[in-house]
Amino acid sequence: MDKNQYVENIRKFNRYYANVLGRIDQEIYNKPFPLTETRVIAEINFRNGCTATEVRENLGIDRGQLSRIVQKFEEEKIIVKEQAADDKRQYILYLTDYGKVIFNDLVDIANREVGKMIQEISNRDLTKLISSMESIESIFSKEYPSQSKVSIRTFQPGDVGFVAHLHGTLYENSYKFGRMFEYYVMKGLTEFMINTEGGELWIAEVDGKMAGSIAITKSNENVAQLRWFILDENYHGLGIGKKLMETAIDFCKKQGYKHVFLWTVSILETARHLYQKYHFRLTEEKQNYEWTGSKLIEERWVLELTDEK
Repeated sequence: MDKNQYVENIRKFNRYYANVLGRIDQEIYNKPFPLTETRVIAEINFRNGCTATEVRENLGIDRGQLSRIVQKFEEEKIIVKEQAADDKRQYILYLTDYGKVIFNDLVDIANREVGKMIQEISNRDLTKLISSMESIESIFSKEYPSQSKVSIRTFQPGDVGFVAHLHGTLYENSYKFGRMFEYYVMKGLTEFMINTEGGELWIAEVDGKMAGSIAITKSNENVAQLRWFILDENYHGLGIGKKLMETAIDFCKKQGYKHVFLWTVSILETARHLYQKYHFRLTEEKQNYEWTGSKLIEERWVLELTDEK
């Protein structure tokens, strides 16, 4: 897809979503405050003290319009102004007790009306909807909160479906892997579910949201295989791959394995770099025409735990 097509698709989505937002605004706001006034009330509440300049810059409101809103709110006892201690020309805005009651009422109205909008949507589609919203936000912001909590846990019922889905979508979208690859992943996961002896599957989470996985399966008493190592592209840069790899290797050591091997493909440069970092060595190559319809080079990498530095 060329750049112009990306632009047109984004503009098409914007036109559609503008209509959705318009319907939301009609249902939620003007009861009794229009959207802009509601945003100002919310901004003052969440900041718990801010100047009119901060509100205007953060919300992108015209100076004159904000001045009229602030004057109206002051007259209606919704806000109170206090002179700033460090700059006598500035005033700090706070919600009054009455203003806080109004804010809470607006939240209740918004929750109720949005609840009506989504009541006919299935939980599965709601999960996809929220995930898509979060993806848009993270892509445009290009940052994650510094307090994001990354955790690694063993798998629970339902997690295997997530692992298969992430493999299928990521490899199709990024590398045009087809159905046979997804079948290969699901077949392996099914076999693992039947017999997990000597192995484990871990799920990485960021603030409670599943972000990636890694697994160890038993090949024989001395040899383990590292499998299903994958990370949602929206969560790159948080050190998750390193944590997953170290979790899997530590497990192998505790199980007494002497060797760990994995299969990957030569086009996955980032993964190959990580394997080298953890002292895996490339030991075998073979051709694969099944997954993309063209030639791929599969690679076998081995880690000797007994000789690991």
